[in-house]
Amino acid sequence: MRTLFRILKRIFYALLCFLVIFLIYFIIVVRVPEPNIADKSALNNTREKISDTFFKTKNGWLKKNRAVKSSGNLWELYVEGNGFERGVANGILTKELHEFQEDAFISQIQILVPNLNYLKFLKYFVAWFNRDLSSHIIDEYKEEIYGVSQFASDKYDFIASKYHRILNYHGAHDIGHALQDKNLVVGCTSFSIWDKKSTDGKLLVGRNFDFYSGDDFAKNKIVQFTNPTNGFKFVTITWPGFLGACSGMNEKGITVTINAAKSDIPTNAATPIALLAREILQFAKNIDEAIKIAEKKSVFVSESILVGSSSDNKTVSIEKTPNKMDVYEVPNSDQIICPNHYQGKDFATELTNLTNMNESSSIYRKFRLQQLLDRYPTISYLEAAAVLRNRFGINDKDLGFNNEKSLNQLIAHHAVIFKPADGLMWVSVSPYQLGEFVCYDINKVFKNYQNLTEDKKISSDSLNIPEDLFLKSKQYQEFLKFKYLKQYIQFITKATNNIELRTDFENDFVSSNPQSYITYEILGNYYLSRKNSAKAIEYFEKALSKEIATLKEKRAIEEKLLYCKTSH
Repeated sequence: MRTLFRILKRIFYALLCFLVIFLIYFIIVVRVPEPNIADKSALNNTREKISDTFFKTKNGWLKKNRAVKSSGNLWELYVEGNGFERGVANGILTKELHEFQEDAFISQIQILVPNLNYLKFLKYFVAWFNRDLSSHIIDEYKEEIYGVSQFASDKYDFIASKYHRILNYHGAHDIGHALQDKNLVVGCTSFSIWDKKSTDGKLLVGRNFDFYSGDDFAKNKIVQFTNPTNGFKFVTITWPGFLGACSGMNEKGITVTINAAKSDIPTNAATPIALLAREILQFAKNIDEAIKIAEKKSVFVSESILVGSSSDNKTVSIEKTPNKMDVYEVPNSDQIICPNHYQGKDFATELTNLTNMNESSSIYRKFRLQQLLDRYPTISYLEAAAVLRNRFGINDKDLGFNNEKSLNQLIAHHAVIFKPADGLMWVSVSPYQLGEFVCYDINKVFKNYQNLTEDKKISSDSLNIPEDLFLKSKQYQEFLKFKYLKQYIQFITKATNNIELRTDFENDFVSSNPQSYITYEILGNYYLSRKNSAKAIEYFEKALSKEIATLKEKRAIEEKLLYCKTSH
């Protein structure tokens, strides 16, 4: 007996030693070194408050577009200098906005992953997975991120250090995209037209960035004008603390937008796709140069980068996976559509891509977008906005609100239209792409407003696109009712059995969005949680009679219906 006890004791101590050694190794490996900044004098710069909506510092300024009337804020940010100087200017100017943004992001993560233990596991998983992330990001961008991090909030230091945290946020899209079939980026759609399809023959690019991480996340959109020491001047539509490019244009007439495709789970860190897009904006003046930059980078996940070029007067889609790359263009055409599946010959027959085409909403949206483009003999920026705002399905079928098969799912962080030959861009104001599209002449901004000293207008408002009439309609009020009742019903379904859904709430919920399968699926889930199989069956069958966005969702409803019928 004593011998057995000694053996077990030795095994215990051996395991303990192994865990201690592994913990030390883990801490050493996941510790991301901060950039070595030779000159940190920019940290001595201060912020000058000119007004409640206009702030200045040595290397930039921040102001709010006060003409905009919406539920969100459109901020205009200008930064210049080397990476660290730009980061410091960005951080000091957007300090409060960045704190609000991080609050919104963390709150949404807690809603998506309410289990505290699982959140802790994810924290260590992300740290381990991203242990080599910094080696895939160019020094200039690490220095810029480090500059921003000097002004980040202390409240989330328990997650990670400020620099490590913000660095990892730039890979959040990629990790979420890879690990979740239903990721935060859902159903982005973009297109480009030129030559005979364009009203004046010039290149025009339109995109919806369907990124939703809660309403607060989209409250403070930023139009960021960047004047780097090295490379070309460029503008991006972004949010506080984020330096990547999801949508942007440079002074040479290059535009970029990114669209997620189906990905396998990555095995190691690589370049975040938004930072690759940002590098193209900063250093490419034509499509060939953009392709060469993309070829040199390895990426986390599968993504399409739609690159437009005024000098080439055409647009191509750079289709990239962690393993290879293809360039898709449409020969002898004056338009291109970029959905969420690959269209180039190198990926056309791959199983992952074919599965994505079959199971997602991507093919449906591609055909719908083609149908809308075909309605116009030629397209100007006004028609482009109408296409991006369209809420209906193929042949104008009513899909209800929030259906992923719609081009306008009423979840977009922003929509944007680029006309690079003229240096013009139109950025949507909240909510979604329904608010006014504000026009900017980026050449004018870089020429006339680098040293802005007073709170004056920098947008070209005479070219603004008016807000969507849908905002003033009874239908929009019904959408808001649907949205809030949806949150309430989902909460009581998961959180408690003590609250019964009132009949008037149930009826109002159905009438607010009667054509959507989502409405009936949510009610089916509620009655399933209350073990009322008869009512759950009724609602699941109603959901299946509507246009369901994806095959995965349809199968899930069918499984719940079968379970209810079996138990009933």
